[in-house]
Amino acid sequence: MSMTTQTGWNDRFGASLMRSLTPPKIMLERGRGCRVWDVDGKEYLDFLAGIAVNSLGHAHPAVVEAVTDQASKLMHVSNYFATPPQLELAERLKRITGAGDAGRVYFGNSGAEANEAAFKLARLNKGDGSRTRILALQNSFHGRTMGALALTGKPALREDFEPMIPGVEHIDSTIEALEAAIDDQVAALVLEPIKGEAGVVDLPEGFLAAARALTEQHGALLILDEIQTGVGRTGSWFAFQGHGITPDAITIAKGIAGGFPIGALVTFGWASDLFSAGQHGSTFGGNPLATRVANAVLGEIETTGLVEAARGKGERIRAGIAAIGSPLVDEVRGEGLLVGIGLTRPVAPAINTAALERGLIVNAPNESSIRIAPPLIVSDAEIDEFLVILAQAMEAAA
Repeated sequence: MSMTTQTGWNDRFGASLMRSLTPPKIMLERGRGCRVWDVDGKEYLDFLAGIAVNSLGHAHPAVVEAVTDQASKLMHVSNYFATPPQLELAERLKRITGAGDAGRVYFGNSGAEANEAAFKLARLNKGDGSRTRILALQNSFHGRTMGALALTGKPALREDFEPMIPGVEHIDSTIEALEAAIDDQVAALVLEPIKGEAGVVDLPEGFLAAARALTEQHGALLILDEIQTGVGRTGSWFAFQGHGITPDAITIAKGIAGGFPIGALVTFGWASDLFSAGQHGSTFGGNPLATRVANAVLGEIETTGLVEAARGKGERIRAGIAAIGSPLVDEVRGEGLLVGIGLTRPVAPAINTAALERGLIVNAPNESSIRIAPPLIVSDAEIDEFLVILAQAMEAAA
């Protein structure tokens, strides 16, 4: 066992880590599958997966083998050179997104970086020079770097860093608001198919179809932030694929490499011609280690049918939550294995704490929502175990 214990690390964390980070409640040491263990050996069922990141759970053999083998060959060469894993991943993303031959892929290191690239893409859609507006949604989240933060529709996150990059307007998540806001001066509409950080909040029925039609009508880009919804989590490779539309660009990160940092911007059709050489780049982006691991993760997801399985497993979770019959449950939201519980009272932090005490990891993104995003490999038995502990935690918080 590690010499570090749960009683000794708190002060070290507070003395060494930036105060922008909220002090964590436990210190984890290892994981396997859908379970993790803290430094004192206590076991937890992980139904957050690093915030929808650990697609294959912890220490999956495919990930371990890819990291080990590639690290022994080539880890980094900069973007002055191509590598086989980089090209393989770009072609794989073009295939699974449906971007096809006209698609293009830009690699970064995180979701925020992918959204920064998307922001620049929007700026390049100038038209005759009059396209200066970018639309995003209220209560959205796109990251904490300055461009991504400007897109984020949470004023409390932005106010300490004003003035923001100009040109972004946040609108209500209604078709009526979109129709009123969009015109020929809009360069892009940027949105999450499901608002993850808001508590897994679905968009209104028909919103994505209306967004696609209106952006096409006015020559604006439709850019979808699929960082949390992508890579099979919603029961499709990407959430937009379940809504019968094709965007102009999507951003990807989180689950793409099962825990290894990587992000990507994928463009479709005419949007692929907007960037030219030298307009954007990243020293680490698309390095052979990150792209090799992403290929291993996506290959495992594809060959084992985890995308299709996410739909049925998500239905089992949502039905099970409803069957608990807790007066705290107002609604169950989301698609596939991205699930949100809307609560009747602001007790989400108490439920989160009670669950953790009982060996279950979930998330309270706000006081009235619980977010659930287990690894795609989660079993029916683990879902049943989760439901038992969640019921106990809700009863304790009621």
